[in-house]
Amino acid sequence: MIDLVLLGCGGNVPLPNRNLSSLFINYKGKKILIDCGEGTQVSMRMKNCGFKDVDLILLTHLHGDHIIGLIGLLSTMGNSGKTEDLTIVGPRGTIEAMKAIRVLVEYLPYTMCVIEDPKESFSLENHSVFKDLEISTIELDHSTECLGYSLYFKRTPKFNIEKAKSNNVPQYLWNKLQQTDSIFYDRKIYTSDMVLGYDRRGIKISFVTDTRFLLTIPGFIRESDLFVCEAMYGDDMDISKAVKNKHMTFTEAANLARLGEVKKLLLTHFSPSLENPHEYLENATRIFPDTIVGEDRLALSLNYED
Repeated sequence: MIDLVLLGCGGNVPLPNRNLSSLFINYKGKKILIDCGEGTQVSMRMKNCGFKDVDLILLTHLHGDHIIGLIGLLSTMGNSGKTEDLTIVGPRGTIEAMKAIRVLVEYLPYTMCVIEDPKESFSLENHSVFKDLEISTIELDHSTECLGYSLYFKRTPKFNIEKAKSNNVPQYLWNKLQQTDSIFYDRKIYTSDMVLGYDRRGIKISFVTDTRFLLTIPGFIRESDLFVCEAMYGDDMDISKAVKNKHMTFTEAANLARLGEVKKLLLTHFSPSLENPHEYLENATRIFPDTIVGEDRLALSLNYED
């Protein structure tokens, strides 16, 4: 199971009831943030997310409403006793941005590793938990360098006792081979495929903000269990604003979800002028029925399929 909290669903300017962009993901007790806008720490505290075990932060782009919360968060993580490495991923310019932030946050008791503008899918192989996570990026169409993210949480195949017995695998190794690829034991190599059954589908989460509608996005988000998408404007009459400011409407986000054949759409990154996004929900649901309007601290859980 993967637990998520939409820490902030606002764009541009924080409001009394709406923090800026950030999504929290809890996977096997380790924490991931996508973006870290103003108010992120407040929502994390209110939802008891914890700061110490945040090990991965993915930045879509370097506009203030997506990264200003980092300055305080990095300090708080250190004050909470974090000593393990923190990995930060972002678009071109992220290395320079983090150097600037470190001027204000000079001492940290953990090492910060920055991955800038990754072009290929990648995994954090050196991390015991995140080795099962495959991260992909897509270049978006915004007023600055901007990345969309797709996170695929792999699922280990189920243990197959009949297969283990037929391959004469010692019972002593059954559990160990569910955790590692191969073991040399008693002058013989035993591999995990000797005890594991068929592959099982994992969980896919895609996060796309800020951008215009792109025909490359549906393939990128294909069959996501959850598609978190920007929806700056609820009213279709605001399409000219969306084009000018390189954002999207509820209708456009819903069309991406439909074309990408995702399971659920979560709308976020609302304009400060959009006081009640729920008023425009029908603009999305008439195209993609399983749509949720985001709210600060909205919590969701995603379960693996049987």
